[in-house]
Amino acid sequence: MDASATGSRSRPGRSEVWLAQPEQQHRQRVDEVGTISESDTRRATGLIARISNIFGQRVVGQDSLRVALISTMLSGGHVLLESVPGLAKTTAAQTLAGAVSGTFHRIQCTPDLMPNDIVGTQIFNYATNDFTIQLGPVHANFVLLDEINRSSAKTQSAMLEAMQEKQTSIGGEVFALPKPFMVLATQNPIEEEGTYVLPEAQMDRFLMKEVLTYPTPNEEVEILELTSSGAFTHPIEDEPIGLDDVMFLQQLVNRVYVDLSIKQYIVALINTTRGGGPRPLPNFNQHVRVGASPRGGIALMRVAQAVALQEGRTYVVPDDVKKLRHPVLRHRLVRTYDALANNVAPESLVDAVFATVPTP
Repeated sequence: MDASATGSRSRPGRSEVWLAQPEQQHRQRVDEVGTISESDTRRATGLIARISNIFGQRVVGQDSLRVALISTMLSGGHVLLESVPGLAKTTAAQTLAGAVSGTFHRIQCTPDLMPNDIVGTQIFNYATNDFTIQLGPVHANFVLLDEINRSSAKTQSAMLEAMQEKQTSIGGEVFALPKPFMVLATQNPIEEEGTYVLPEAQMDRFLMKEVLTYPTPNEEVEILELTSSGAFTHPIEDEPIGLDDVMFLQQLVNRVYVDLSIKQYIVALINTTRGGGPRPLPNFNQHVRVGASPRGGIALMRVAQAVALQEGRTYVVPDDVKKLRHPVLRHRLVRTYDALANNVAPESLVDAVFATVPTP
């Protein structure tokens, strides 16, 4: 996308005055609200540091992946991971589950995978002459759906229903999923034969879509060094946190203060992706058919709250909204055929939106 699509930088008009409030007002209003104590903040900082340290002992580099996974967990959402094979997606999921003492199940998606294979089924017991319930692998704190686009549409629908409702239904009986519950789905962008592409409506159910890249040469050397020395098989040095600690962090994220000007800023960003907003981007509809939904605005706010907590703050600043803008919005913009043909990256479209909307 060329630079002209970002629009001209003019002085904000009256309709944009509500976006321009200094950061000092954020802090003043947070002090007035006082929803999070200093002891809770210190406890949260220590817990998040332990998770990050454990993650770093098993996964080399991939800092953006670490922040995305922890932010998704703190926000109570689900994440879609896209990359070529061999970039530690499974290792990262297992490490995150181990860092918080959570149960972990891995589901390898194949075209013949049925909904009952992941949700659970009824089994007839000849001894008691009755049916018993056998819960499926989705009943875990952390579920890795490996290559979700290889499963059929019916199986994808069953999994996404569990993600949304946080429960499963087997034989007319409802079973609640454990808390916390997080799905980490992966997909391979280079192999499309025999796959079922996730529809846009289902993609929108994921809080974030993280695209993994290759490690740097220095990081790859470190991976080889740690592999040859057996460091990856050594016991974790830091003590994992508990699931109660995760629930505490999730509740704390909900209490992170979001000023009205930040909420208006998020709404302006979301409306700009739809071709509106305080400063509509010229010719933006030539690149985007459908912009982000209100769920995208909620995701931006939730993730910004999680980022603020990881930074040790009890209030959200605009940089928190910007930090994970690509993972939050890249899968929520439906590009036009022209944009796809011209290889216009969704990240460039997101950057153009953030560049044109005035920062409060």
